[in-house]
Amino acid sequence: MPSPFPGMDPFIEMREWEDFHARLNLAISDILVPRIEPKYTARVQRRVYIEHIFDSEDHVRWADVAVVQTAADSSTMTLPAAGQATAIAPVECELPMPEERRETYLVIREIESMEIVTVIETLSPSNKRPGGDGRKQYLEKREEVLQSTSHLVELDLLRGGVRLPTIGPLPRGDYYAIVSRRGRRPRAKLYAWSLRDSLPPIPIPLKGNDPEVSLDLAAAFATVYDRARYDLTLDYRQPLDPPLSDADAVWAGELIHSRRENLK
Repeated sequence: MPSPFPGMDPFIEMREWEDFHARLNLAISDILVPRIEPKYTARVQRRVYIEHIFDSEDHVRWADVAVVQTAADSSTMTLPAAGQATAIAPVECELPMPEERRETYLVIREIESMEIVTVIETLSPSNKRPGGDGRKQYLEKREEVLQSTSHLVELDLLRGGVRLPTIGPLPRGDYYAIVSRRGRRPRAKLYAWSLRDSLPPIPIPLKGNDPEVSLDLAAAFATVYDRARYDLTLDYRQPLDPPLSDADAVWAGELIHSRRENLK
């Protein structure tokens, strides 16, 4: 059963992103390899980092001391004598636990030299969390690629989080792709589309005068959605986070209702 949405399914972002992210990179690799061989190959790479998750205010709340009053009238209470031990009731707090994050990305290499020609990144929520370890480490990796001789393709298929930095405002859109060719930096091509649009084809640059290839992002998404059977795990009755605009909420509700009617 395909997704009820014509392009990116926003419900994946809420529940299935980690699985989707890994599967999408494999699907993109499967699509690209027949189109770039025998000169190039595409391989999935992994990076591991530790992220520290804090609360919504980016700090941990600590309770220093709690004073508990019993049911007895406070007027009858007496202070303990100097040096006398006093029982203090503990309260619970939460500590920021480090979490290991594993992310995948794609590299296209020239087979003869094994030079990395193009890096394809699909952003994760941690890459878009302001002040987070994942964002910091991704931005450092991004700068390394931008200063290298490799092309960079970034896919932002997440509505939530803070967009990655660009000079100047982004055009209106729910999803973005940036294609940064090494010979044109700092200028890059930016693709923006809405929730209502189908996923566009994205050009993947190669080395020298070799013609770029087109990545069929819609085909990659459809393959992943079908093979993972997200139709069985996504609850389309839940409210979306981040929420949709009123107009998009009505539109999405009609799509989901039509899907339910077709299943009867």
